[in-house]
Amino acid sequence: MPPEGAYDFTRLRGVAPAGADIAARVAQLNTRYRHHAATAVMERALQDPAVGSVALVSSFGAESVVLLHMVSVIAPGTPVLFIDTQMLFAETLAYQRDLAERLHLTQIRTLRAADSALALDDPDGTLHQFNTDACCALRKTQPLESALAGYDAWITGRKRYQGNTRAQLDFFEVETPTRIKINPLAHWGRDDLEEYIVQNRLPRHPLVAKGYPSIGCAPCTSPVAPGEDPRAGRWRGATKTECGIHFIGGKAQRGEASTKKELA
Repeated sequence: MPPEGAYDFTRLRGVAPAGADIAARVAQLNTRYRHHAATAVMERALQDPAVGSVALVSSFGAESVVLLHMVSVIAPGTPVLFIDTQMLFAETLAYQRDLAERLHLTQIRTLRAADSALALDDPDGTLHQFNTDACCALRKTQPLESALAGYDAWITGRKRYQGNTRAQLDFFEVETPTRIKINPLAHWGRDDLEEYIVQNRLPRHPLVAKGYPSIGCAPCTSPVAPGEDPRAGRWRGATKTECGIHFIGGKAQRGEASTKKELA
């Protein structure tokens, strides 16, 4: 059974997602939607029986409003999973509340690390200062993994232009033997995002105007200078480039120092 609020079109059509060979299923989906626009991929992802039950995972960051708006138009009952690390910028929390109201997002599920886990592994809130991978695992990856356990697929806002680790993104990816990751905006550039936001008169994250094109936790995010990689302000000065919630080939992408380690 999909989690409450999930759009399970497989039940409505009487067709179960083929779980035996997820790699073949993903290859078929990429072939089927190879020439579709992002909005079409989003719409089909929420209705195709080969995908199954779906949630949108959103950071309510610099570009999140695009997918949030698409969901609000296409399938407003889709669950939106928001990871509150309890170290986010105050502007992000305010933006999340504003978008939820403006877009009538009624299925937002806020995810947080368990109090017991924080008390054990980060009692004074300083874990990020000496082990960013462990902090991300505690505050992001573990809460999200628990929440995604009942879904067949989840939607992300990753795009090819965001960096070398994302340069070959497809619309559909194998994440685990039982779960698909969907990247409707994989082929979009910054101009596409800008055009969509302007045309739909969508509110921007307040930190974008202050030089934050990619926004994570406050202690680990800094402004980006003109011409820098949009994600240069994330974990500046470290080899780390991903928080760990995104997997490629079953491995968490967290930078040179940790790409060989599986998530604990």
